[in-house]
Amino acid sequence: MSIATLDLAMTGNCQVASLIDGNGTHVWTCMPRFDGDPVFSDLMAGSEEPGRHGRWAIELLEQASSSQMYERNTAIVETTLTDSHGAVLVISDFCPRFRQYDRNFRPAMLVRIVRRLSGRPRLRMILAPAENYGERLRPSTAGSHHIRYAGRDHDLRLTTNASIAMIREQRVFVLEDTLAFIFGPDETVHESVTLLSQRLLDATRDYWNDWVRSLAVPFEWQEAVIRAAITLKLCSYEDTGAIIAAITTSIPESANSGRNWDYRYCWIRDTYFTVQALNRLGATRTMEGYLRFIQNLTATPPVRLQPCYGIDGDLRLDETIVPHLPGYRGMGPVRVGNAAYAQVQHDVYGAAILAVTQSFFDQRLVRRGTEALFTTLEPLGEQSLAEFGQPDAGIWEYRGRSAVHTFSSAVCWAAADRLARIAGRLGLSAREKYWRERERDMGKRIRAAAWSKSMSSFTTTFDGDSVDASLLLLAELGVVDWSDPMYIATVERVGNTLRRGAFLARYAEPDDFGMPEVAFSVCTFWYINALWSIGRKAEARELFCEMLQRRNGVGLMSEDLAPGSGEMWGNYPQTYSMVGIVNCAMRLSRSWEDAL
Repeated sequence: MSIATLDLAMTGNCQVASLIDGNGTHVWTCMPRFDGDPVFSDLMAGSEEPGRHGRWAIELLEQASSSQMYERNTAIVETTLTDSHGAVLVISDFCPRFRQYDRNFRPAMLVRIVRRLSGRPRLRMILAPAENYGERLRPSTAGSHHIRYAGRDHDLRLTTNASIAMIREQRVFVLEDTLAFIFGPDETVHESVTLLSQRLLDATRDYWNDWVRSLAVPFEWQEAVIRAAITLKLCSYEDTGAIIAAITTSIPESANSGRNWDYRYCWIRDTYFTVQALNRLGATRTMEGYLRFIQNLTATPPVRLQPCYGIDGDLRLDETIVPHLPGYRGMGPVRVGNAAYAQVQHDVYGAAILAVTQSFFDQRLVRRGTEALFTTLEPLGEQSLAEFGQPDAGIWEYRGRSAVHTFSSAVCWAAADRLARIAGRLGLSAREKYWRERERDMGKRIRAAAWSKSMSSFTTTFDGDSVDASLLLLAELGVVDWSDPMYIATVERVGNTLRRGAFLARYAEPDDFGMPEVAFSVCTFWYINALWSIGRKAEARELFCEMLQRRNGVGLMSEDLAPGSGEMWGNYPQTYSMVGIVNCAMRLSRSWEDAL
């Protein structure tokens, strides 16, 4: 395993998250929250000296092999290291998460437990937290059983039963007993770190096992779905209900492409897809949390939604470049912030409505949709009406041009359609009639302006002459039926135009950075869903199994895949990609009744 191939495991607790390489080194960790200053930035250090920009490594001398896996149905990462003499140690990494005092305990904390399995492992521990995006390592002071790392905004503390001198001086020592390390806020630990770490491990394991047990998983591909579901859950920021697109910034979409973006924020569109996938599994609490996030965004009129927000609802995400970080594999720049927040993307209003629609129909929910919430959503629908058929940056967030995008228009249509359904559910007949009339008018316009007779396909833009992968979602949204000949012809056109070997590109035209070189993973999953739904089921299953083979060693995926090699590129792990795994498995799997 290596950073070079994004073969990284992720642990987290819906407050913080960390990426761990195959040797058990934390290489990317933001604290005290997803978009915080990374304390470990080695992922973005290029070929520079390891640890210069922050890392947490346990180096086994004369290491001969390593392996990594998740504890079954948990977010606990186990890394096994073996030396050339046969000595073996196991590192368990996790972020505590469990129910306590009627709420979820999820501190900004990393816990490591290092156990000797055999032999006399000789190791060195290097804990080098940094600040200001790896610009400088934090100075430290030591106590009898802890090390304090001073920072400009907040201090951190390591509490351990290991030798403090050995850690501070990075000396080699022999692992004889189980060692425990608790790294997080500068707070005193008043009990045995050995007992505390084990208690935290047991409680965290129980939490994830219970959470997975509640999922309505398909009969087939359960392991892949469970891992995807846990990963999606880990990308939710429970404090506000926001869901981030990925936990990283600036992993390029392809080698030296300059397509380096910060994805540690909440995209309204991406969140809809994530909420939808978790809802299909029965994990509805994420939707309830996101509903709170949307209500807070729309609490102050006039309502004007952005494409993306900070995880606490921050409006401004101005882009800056970190000059002292070389970037992933040396392929900078490393960006903080994302200028997409200022773009015009008309689908955001419909996406927000789509994400909370189920709350009006699902009897299981504690916080169900009410007439008051419907009243809150209607201004979003009115904004969709006003912006329907107007130029925008589109789903692909073009930075240099705008057009009337079919996908944006389709989501505006979906806003009216869902509001009509909700009004009907609430018995508001006048409002149902109003929104149903708006929906019919927009649907007619889409079918007229976005259909090309000469191409026998819907097109990316109104009156356009090209296709993109978002057209595959027209039936998913409900604009057309899966069996509509116009949709079936569009699926065939999209496949013929955008297929790159086993994968699907987003589009086949140059953009602001030239011609895209990679395939966008979720587009392939959209294609699989479309193939299945129009009757090409054997082809869909074959392609889905191919995509599952493209996951890394611990079952995660990034944003993009190189068509030839299948190498992962783009920010990681990407919620879009994990959503694709869930949705395809739910649709393609044999039913439990048929299989048993």
